[in-house]
Amino acid sequence: MADAHAKPQHDYHLVNPSPWPFLGSVGALVTAVGGVCLMQYLKAGNFPVFGHNIANPWLFFIGLIIVLYTMFAWWSDTIKEAHEGHHTRVVSLHLRYGMIMFIASEVMFFVAWFWAFFDASLFPGEASQYARTAFTGGVWPPKGLEVLDPFHLPLYNTIILLLSGTTVTWAHHALLHGDRKGLINGLVLTVGLGMLFTMVQAYEYMHAPFAFKDSIYGATFFMATGFHGFHVIIGTIFLLVCLVRAIRGDFTPKQHFGFEAAAWYWHFVDVVWLFLFSAIYVWASNGAMIEGH
Repeated sequence: MADAHAKPQHDYHLVNPSPWPFLGSVGALVTAVGGVCLMQYLKAGNFPVFGHNIANPWLFFIGLIIVLYTMFAWWSDTIKEAHEGHHTRVVSLHLRYGMIMFIASEVMFFVAWFWAFFDASLFPGEASQYARTAFTGGVWPPKGLEVLDPFHLPLYNTIILLLSGTTVTWAHHALLHGDRKGLINGLVLTVGLGMLFTMVQAYEYMHAPFAFKDSIYGATFFMATGFHGFHVIIGTIFLLVCLVRAIRGDFTPKQHFGFEAAAWYWHFVDVVWLFLFSAIYVWASNGAMIEGH
């Protein structure tokens, strides 16, 4: 972001222009096109454009590097501006609005997966969905499919995430009261619990009695829980960065939006998991064959 207090280099700019929005847009475009090229390359197909085959896997990774560099540089500038005192009350308010809108967009992202899951589970024998009825047998979960025991590993992960929600709240309260040791300890525990959740979920995936391609149950299960797991990884990295900054002494009781945003994101991850656990693990296993039973 541009330095709002620096002298403009051009008469037609109120502030020095920032390169990151434009560079981020270029990176996102290259990543999207590169993703298509990568998928075409993996299936050994051609992706001809103007008579040339551009199904090259490297285009995706080039775009990804641009996006990651933009994220690092832009957020570094934001942290620098905070230290220089440029985050006024208005700027801080807008940062909060931005984080709220981001989380709202993530909520709608998960609505898509829940919509797919409930459409298939509530109407497994819909007359107009011939293929669905053939695969599910007109029941949910699909006929003959074993499902995971919701009160084994999924319950463990529920407890882990609920505990992590309490530890991040402890860290936040410690920060507000100037307790730097409590802040660091709370973040260490939260990051550790986030890593533990990911390991448990990876173990669960490796031993799941069904696969992504087996049925619509597997597809909706792995898409919903898998993207949640990805968000847990992102949130863990977010909190790990906050831990490093806390050790460096960056946060103060009056100025700590970076940590506050990470805490909001982590609580959002917790709430989504509670919906996943209640609907996909517990409700959807009702009357089904439970693995190991």
